[in-house]
Amino acid sequence: FVPHGIFPFGLAFSCLPERGYGQTWGVFKPVVATAIKLFPLVRTFVAWMTGVDASRSAVSSALAQQTGSMTTAHSRRLGISPGGIAEMFESFPKPGFHPNDEAALLKDRNGIFKLALRHNVPIVPVYTFGATKMFRRVQLPQFLETLSRALKISLCLLFGKLGLPIPFRQRLVYVIGKTIWPTLANIDTSSLSGEEFDHQVQEMHDAFCNEIRRIFDRNKGHYGWENKTLRLV
Repeated sequence: FVPHGIFPFGLAFSCLPERGYGQTWGVFKPVVATAIKLFPLVRTFVAWMTGVDASRSAVSSALAQQTGSMTTAHSRRLGISPGGIAEMFESFPKPGFHPNDEAALLKDRNGIFKLALRHNVPIVPVYTFGATKMFRRVQLPQFLETLSRALKISLCLLFGKLGLPIPFRQRLVYVIGKTIWPTLANIDTSSLSGEEFDHQVQEMHDAFCNEIRRIFDRNKGHYGWENKTLRLV
C-alpha cells in the first residue's frame, strides 16, 4: 500500500472487514512497525488484525508458511507500506518539496522484492489517494529524521483537526494496479548467483515502481488532483 504517509491509513483501513478484505482483496495480515508495541491501544488493535512485525525475519517466516489449506493460504497474504517510517519525512514541508508533490519512498526499497522472489509470491500494487492528507506535520531539524530511522520510531510533530492528533476528514480512494509476478516462478533461487538474483529483484522493483506511477497518473484527475505530481524517492 503506497503511500505510507505520516500514518499508514491506507493499510490500516484496508484491514477493516466490511469494506476491506471482506469485499475487495481477501484476508491478509498487515505488516506493522516494531514500535507499535509501545502503544497499548494500537497494539491491541494490531493483535486483533494478527499483524506481523516489520522485521525481515518475521515477514519471511509469515511468507514461508505452506499453502496446503485455506487458512494458511490466507496467512501468506501480507499488507505492507514499503515506505515505512522514513517516508513520513519525505513530503512537504521538507525542503525541496512542493505542496503539490506526493512522495513514495521506493527507489532503494528492494527488501520486499527479494522476499517475494525467495518465497515465490506476487505483489499487488495499491495506491491510496488521500492517505497523506489526514495529518500534517511541522518540519523539524534533520537530526530527528536520522534518529527516527535509527530507532525505527517516529519522532515528528504532527497535527490534525483543531491542532490535535485527530485526523482531518478525507475521502480515501484505493486504486489496485496490475499484479507483479515473480520472474523466477518454479525456480530454486538458491541456485542463482548473487548477480542473477539481484538482476531479477531489480526487474521486479522497476515493474512495481512503474505500475505505481501509472495508476497514480491515470487516476489523479478522477480524485481532483490534476496538478499533483508523484515523486519516487
